Amino acid sequence: MMENVSLLARRALAIAALFFCGFAGAAERPNVVLFIADDLGWSDMGAYGNRDVRTPNIDKLATEGTRFNRAFAASPTCAPSRSALFTGLYPMRNGAHANHSIIEPNVRTWPQYLSELGYRTVIAGKTHIGPREQYPFEYLPNSNVSPPGKPEVLYTDLGVPAIENLLKTHDKKQPLALIVAAHSPHVYWLENQGYDPASFTLPPYLVDTPKTREAMARYYTDVSQADKEVGQVRAALDRYGYAKNTVFMFTSDQGPQFPFGKWSLYEAGMRVPLIAVWPGKTARNATNDAIVSLVDVLPTVIELAGGSAPTNIDGRSFVDVLQGRATRHLDAAFAAHTGDGKMNRAPMRAIRTDRYKYIVNLAPEIPYGNHISNANGKDGRDYWDSWVELAKTDPAAARMVQRFRQHPPEELYDLSNDPFELTNLAQDANYAHTLVELRGKLDTWRLQQGERLDFVPMPEDARHGELKYRE
Repeated sequence: MMENVSLLARRALAIAALFFCGFAGAAERPNVVLFIADDLGWSDMGAYGNRDVRTPNIDKLATEGTRFNRAFAASPTCAPSRSALFTGLYPMRNGAHANHSIIEPNVRTWPQYLSELGYRTVIAGKTHIGPREQYPFEYLPNSNVSPPGKPEVLYTDLGVPAIENLLKTHDKKQPLALIVAAHSPHVYWLENQGYDPASFTLPPYLVDTPKTREAMARYYTDVSQADKEVGQVRAALDRYGYAKNTVFMFTSDQGPQFPFGKWSLYEAGMRVPLIAVWPGKTARNATNDAIVSLVDVLPTVIELAGGSAPTNIDGRSFVDVLQGRATRHLDAAFAAHTGDGKMNRAPMRAIRTDRYKYIVNLAPEIPYGNHISNANGKDGRDYWDSWVELAKTDPAAARMVQRFRQHPPEELYDLSNDPFELTNLAQDANYAHTLVELRGKLDTWRLQQGERLDFVPMPEDARHGELKYRE
């Protein structure tokens, strides 16, 4: 009975919001466009200092708005990251803490919150969320396109013409909340288009082999594809009269599919780009070092839309930071990774402060492996095999291969002195106080999230269901 009353109340709110829009004017509230790249590293754009990759549209976006330097995904894996983004809840609380898992019943989501504020809520491109009834988006038809002869989901491209048609035909009397979820630069990467692999500066946690450089060239090509789509969507917004009254946010669900990136809680896995532009409201060419989590995006958007951010979620609105009224937001960001089926069974949790990263590996006795090391060539096996071969004669390569395969129980990094997380300080007596402090904070967070400290969650402990990539 109470559930029916609650449902009727929410519907009444939605009707009231639509009534308000019709008489107060939808133009008083901004449209919202959130562009999500797939598996894009935070530092793999010109706007974030990378001089090897070509990203003119993302770079231009950064000159027009605010670039966040310390934004973090709630998980380094697709479904948990997106579920956290769309619920404002960290993975253990929303239920989707393993890849290809779905949220718990009664967890509320982006389209529910925003439709009650009178918004038309649309998602274009990749979804990878579920169950569908708890995500009542308008799923844009024809926004996923597979090249001829390649029907596999990993080859899917963003259907920009469908997005352009939506913008052209949408009734602007109703504000629009549009998710554009690109497929690039998720594997399988496009073939190299004009990049010189020999010229790259590789991060020191990657073993430098010709195969690694060839893979990086394909990855950068796919990054440029995502950048192209950002430019196309923004051009359509301008063409059809949305640009001046639209909050445009750009981010990624997690880092790229390289070792120590996706499926890990190192910076390359959980740190993401975040750029926001709201003409006349956000400062131009601004940077901000405030710590924000992607769980904070939902309450921020709700506040921008004229609503009140929910108090029963993990996320906190960063509107004050976005509009320049504050320079700090969170004291720390948290992230969780449970695993990805039978191939990737490495539950881990992390806390990231201004200076330090602490990771607890909950099952360190399990040798680590993922699609890169255990699947086929296009997932990364082609260059991974070159690492293993070089490790037979090169001690530095051998150390990196071993570091990938076997994770210690605890890891502590001083990011101010070690930004690539190469030196684990967990056994260093000089950092014993820091270790204890961060361990305690992470334990407190895990308990708040409903975890038991004596229980090791594995992928099968999450709810699993149908997760559709396509419309």
